[in-house]
Amino acid sequence: MNFDRALLIGRWYRSEVNDINQHETEYAEMLIDGCYEFSFTVHNSVGKVIQQSIEIGDWGLVGDVHFTIAKNELFDQEYFPTDLTNPDNYHAYKVLELNSQIFKYKHIVSNEVFILKRVIDKIAHC
Repeated sequence: MNFDRALLIGRWYRSEVNDINQHETEYAEMLIDGCYEFSFTVHNSVGKVIQQSIEIGDWGLVGDVHFTIAKNELFDQEYFPTDLTNPDNYHAYKVLELNSQIFKYKHIVSNEVFILKRVIDKIAHC
């Protein structure tokens, strides 16, 4: 199946509670030029941030395969390049659903399924 690459461009959001009752949140922005920025935050059960990271890299979509290449990470307002020889910085996913509101995909190796929802930038008409 082929999916329209243009549908991925924009901002996305995912939030869920993991197996140890931590709240995991992801904000993703994918730009038309193939760059992305992903922000990951983990809160404990009382809302305290216990982990936060920002990843910057390249993304693409070919047919029903979405892929990412992590190139930089942000820590304490400073960018650090990732090790591009490390295979953990490359990911491929099978797209299960993609429309203007939902992006559902499955990691090809781990089989984890992720569901992102589009962030609406403009809530009102004015």
